[in-house]
Amino acid sequence: MKIFVLLAFMLSSYSYAQSSHDHQGDTKKTDHHSGMHDGDHHGGMGGMHGGHHQLDKNTLKQFFEPLPASIIDEKKNEALIALGKKLYLDPRLSINDQISCSSCHRLDNFGVDSQPTSPGHEGKRGGRNSPTTMNAALHIAQFWDGRAKDVEEQALGPILNPIEMGMPSEAAVVSKLKKIDEYKSLFAEAFKDEKDPIQYKNIGKAIGAFERTLLTPSRFDDFLKGDQNALDESEKRGLQKFIHMGCVTCHNGVTIGGNSYRKIGLVEPYETTDMGRFEITGIETDKKVFKVPSLRNITKTAPYFHDGSVATLDEAIREMAEHQLGRKVGPGFVDDVKAFLGSLTGKGKE
Repeated sequence: MKIFVLLAFMLSSYSYAQSSHDHQGDTKKTDHHSGMHDGDHHGGMGGMHGGHHQLDKNTLKQFFEPLPASIIDEKKNEALIALGKKLYLDPRLSINDQISCSSCHRLDNFGVDSQPTSPGHEGKRGGRNSPTTMNAALHIAQFWDGRAKDVEEQALGPILNPIEMGMPSEAAVVSKLKKIDEYKSLFAEAFKDEKDPIQYKNIGKAIGAFERTLLTPSRFDDFLKGDQNALDESEKRGLQKFIHMGCVTCHNGVTIGGNSYRKIGLVEPYETTDMGRFEITGIETDKKVFKVPSLRNITKTAPYFHDGSVATLDEAIREMAEHQLGRKVGPGFVDDVKAFLGSLTGKGKE
């Protein structure tokens, strides 16, 4: 059933995009004065009230939904969340007391460290970019290859990873925490019904609970709720082009991505030695398949792609258009879509 729903969604977005392309002409042209792909600021698509299509409420609901106000009862889980935040920030979860979750996923930097790949406890770097923890609890799964089902499971992986935090075993982590008096009381408060609350699985539960509070509502959410003034004209124009080009085939839903897997280089081959989900599933068609990243806060989370190889958002937009959609886009399209993507930044953090 899920396959049929997904196919229906993809065909719907493609049909919507193709209808626009039919009226916009050949998007592979390089005329910087007309055509949708160039995003001409004075012609072409125009604003939300120009062009062939009107992005009414039904159209927006077809592709997007606003962030929920909350996905965890913060009052009921206050002690668990407080414990999770302390663990998230604590470098003592690493072998040399130097690396914490926040080393790679900084709370003051939109949940990233702004590096292509992140250094571990010995300075060695992993092979993939550290994705943001903001809004990640709403994703279909965790890690670029989706190998962890949720943030609770994901939180436990790096602690034992020999390159990342380097702890030798679950028992070693538990033993270390049991020697810290503050954690004795914090775990007891968070897990009142357990006689021996300092367990490895409970570390993941606590960190996961904290990460479920990391939601970043944006002006785009206000727009989806009906505030037409939440976006300016360039942002509305960029949203229209984003939909018409077909970007919403992959970047949709509450996190504008993060809810499906796609092959990188779907239309035009993309050079990478990383086989993505194939390393987890062993399925041939999963080669170079990765979880589609969320675009929330995307203007703040460079560099881009699974390997952090793309330094700027401009370049990322151009490469995605080419490799995933088989289209060449001009500076007008890039500027307008980038403007729209800026509206996905958490309010008060622009």
